[in-house]
Amino acid sequence: MIQALQLILSLSILVIFHEFGHFAFAKLFKTRVEKFYLFFNPWFSLFKFKKGDTEYGIGWLPLGGYVKISGMIDESMDKEQMKQPPQPWEFRTKPAWQRLLIMIGGVLVNFILAGLIYIAVLFVWGEDYLPVKNMKYGIAVDSLGYEVGFRGGDQIVKVDSKEIARFNDVMPELLMGDKHSVHVLREGSEVEIVLTKPQIAAIIDIKGKDKLFAPRFPFVIDTFSMKDSNAEKAGFRKGDRLVAANDSAIQYFDEYLKFFSKHKNDTVKITAMRNNDSISIPVFVSDKGTIGVQVVMFTEHLNLEHQDYTFFQSVPAGVQKGGKAVSDYLRQFKLIFDPETKAYNQLGSFVTIGSIFPKQWNWQAFWGLTAFLSIILGVLNLMPIPALDGGHVMFVLFEMVTGKKPSDR
Repeated sequence: MIQALQLILSLSILVIFHEFGHFAFAKLFKTRVEKFYLFFNPWFSLFKFKKGDTEYGIGWLPLGGYVKISGMIDESMDKEQMKQPPQPWEFRTKPAWQRLLIMIGGVLVNFILAGLIYIAVLFVWGEDYLPVKNMKYGIAVDSLGYEVGFRGGDQIVKVDSKEIARFNDVMPELLMGDKHSVHVLREGSEVEIVLTKPQIAAIIDIKGKDKLFAPRFPFVIDTFSMKDSNAEKAGFRKGDRLVAANDSAIQYFDEYLKFFSKHKNDTVKITAMRNNDSISIPVFVSDKGTIGVQVVMFTEHLNLEHQDYTFFQSVPAGVQKGGKAVSDYLRQFKLIFDPETKAYNQLGSFVTIGSIFPKQWNWQAFWGLTAFLSIILGVLNLMPIPALDGGHVMFVLFEMVTGKKPSDR
């Protein structure tokens, strides 16, 4: 429910601003706007009032919104109006350059809005990130990561011949870069790993179940996850750091996940460091491959960095963040239109979009995702598809280049 509410609120904000972009340019050029609606209103409206020539309202179908501009075929498909003699207040009588600005007004506002949101988010909350250089334990690798060539403990050096400062930028650059290659430091030697198209397809298909690789960190007990925790009953305590299993040196959380999964319903001997003392305790591993503990996460072991911004620092930083988001989103199309990567299989619905919002209300995450959705809305609306703004733009550009309007058909 919280995810759904965030999605509806986010899209409502974006639709209002997008349609206001069309509305503002239409009013600027003295073009009549007959309706301005949040949500669609087939048969009836939840709320409406009229001011001047424009009816403002809220519909009952929460799938977007619209402005109805006189003299223009749009979502209303009001073809009867087009049979009447053109009037000076209609869209169709305006010069091509004015019609172009009216049509791109929504997209323009989407990009401006995204930039303003990013500026505000950076100013209010700043940002936290994990520098690649601070990953002192290297990476933890899942089964797919191992298959494509990564190994636990690899230190990331560069991606596509570029040094990447932040860990969150590594995967996007690896998938959307030109070479799909990453250099890692392994046992003192630099190794290059180049992904093939089938491997990229497999990575895209994991849908968040795995992360290919993640920051590696030690196994330190934080809390016990249940009243009858096997680890707590065996004698482990909060703060114990696991260093060996069945007399084999194992230090990291990802290694223990694999070890416990191989010893389900079995008793194993775990060696841990408690303060400066080494202790060995037998513990029973459940049929789920767990011992009933929650661990201290990597954010406590690695040095995350936080950057605050003054207002004047947040403006260029927010604009840059918005520009990078646009660039990364456009680069994704290269994957989507490449049949070998099968990225087109991951295109989703409103449910998919809603699932990216957190399950607990978080204003920082909400506004960050709203800014990104604003960029998506802007980019998709520029596509030259007749039902979208880009379709109208395509026809107007055709007219501006050829000097003739395309036929209605």
